Amino acid sequence: MSLLDAAWQSLGEDAAALALVRENGTAVPLAGVLPTGRFVHDAIAAASFSASLLAARRVGCAVPAVELSPLKVATAVTSDQHFRHDGEPVTAWSELSGFWPCSDGWVRTHANYPHHRAALLTGLGLPADTGADGFMLALHTMDAADVEEMVTAAGGVATVVRAPEEWAEHTQGRAVAELPVIEFTSLGDTAPSDLGETTIDAPLAGLRVLDLTRVIAGPVAARTLGLWGADVLRIDSPRHPEIDWQHRDTGAGKRSALLDLDDDADRATFEKLLETADVVLTAYRPGTLDKFGISPAALAERRPGIIVGRLSAWGTVGPWAERRGFDSIVQAATGIAFTEGEGKGSPGALPAQALDHAAGYLLAAAVTTAVRRRIDAGHSWLVEVSLARVATELLQQRRPRHAPRAAAGFTPTVATNDGVTSAVPAPAYAGSPGRFSAPAVAWGSSDAAWRS
Repeated sequence: MSLLDAAWQSLGEDAAALALVRENGTAVPLAGVLPTGRFVHDAIAAASFSASLLAARRVGCAVPAVELSPLKVATAVTSDQHFRHDGEPVTAWSELSGFWPCSDGWVRTHANYPHHRAALLTGLGLPADTGADGFMLALHTMDAADVEEMVTAAGGVATVVRAPEEWAEHTQGRAVAELPVIEFTSLGDTAPSDLGETTIDAPLAGLRVLDLTRVIAGPVAARTLGLWGADVLRIDSPRHPEIDWQHRDTGAGKRSALLDLDDDADRATFEKLLETADVVLTAYRPGTLDKFGISPAALAERRPGIIVGRLSAWGTVGPWAERRGFDSIVQAATGIAFTEGEGKGSPGALPAQALDHAAGYLLAAAVTTAVRRRIDAGHSWLVEVSLARVATELLQQRRPRHAPRAAAGFTPTVATNDGVTSAVPAPAYAGSPGRFSAPAVAWGSSDAAWRS
């Protein structure tokens, strides 16, 4: 079953309607062992078709067909490779992020954020000024499982590089495999709620989205909702700065404000925003925001008709549910890195942060479907996607006989007013917008208020 079919089945939608998702006839040019190009194409197609159905519902027209540009798909999901600031490329990985050989195998670490680097070194008992050479020498004498355990216990991010069959037998792997690709749950009955009139290119016009996400997957989902007309306001804590280029890379079409929910005044501002929010997106570890009354159940009670989109690394079940994780870490833990490194003697990686991007677009598809159901039948809704479940799905896909060549010479960009460029949007249906409504803004530079 393709990812598009699996996602559509998870959403409870009519499989026959997928006939309106048309093939371009050209493969998405992302080379690798696994069918990454087809996979991200299907995730973006699911989001695009969900928006197409909503546009038809709100405008009262025939359902527009979906046909994606394979080159735009490839460019969108490798946006970090095309990102430029004043013409200069960016460095995506810190010196302690990557694959490291241990005495009995490999681990992968993630230390792009200062607090994760500190936890990584603390967990392994290494000095704060340890560089790449010293780090490699230290890990070379350690067991991979010990590294994973010590770093995780210290609040850092590291995993053993496992084979697919090891992940399939792992307690967390088995728990995640039981989940649908997209979880779709009613949080309680409410009356149907329309958003009023709109145009074919803005199916989410009138929708207000609080974006409480970071890094890639959640921001991609929020950016996609903004592409289709939603008023998207990202909220971050001022105590956890985002990596500037990473924020801008996924920040088009939305605004960015800072609120400290432990501060009474900021908390009051947040509560005021929540009073008229239609969607709340979260991508923190499950349970992290519960103390602020931002659990799905609490949100539905306080704001009937709310749609909660929740993204996690490992899902909300199993012993790893509250563990930190990123795309690269999930690739390594689930067997993707092992598979991509086939025949090379060391682990490999997908040609894009494909789990992040696929999960982000699947979450956008789910939220857009929930909006249409709220119009027709009401309810508050919880929709959930996890990187680990997306990874499991990718490993089950049929591998291509001949991998497509990597894209070359195609870097469509949209310039901001401060010298930053980033990729154009890939989601598309007949009549959909071809560009974001606004360029990315600097992190925390917007007022914490809805547009008029």
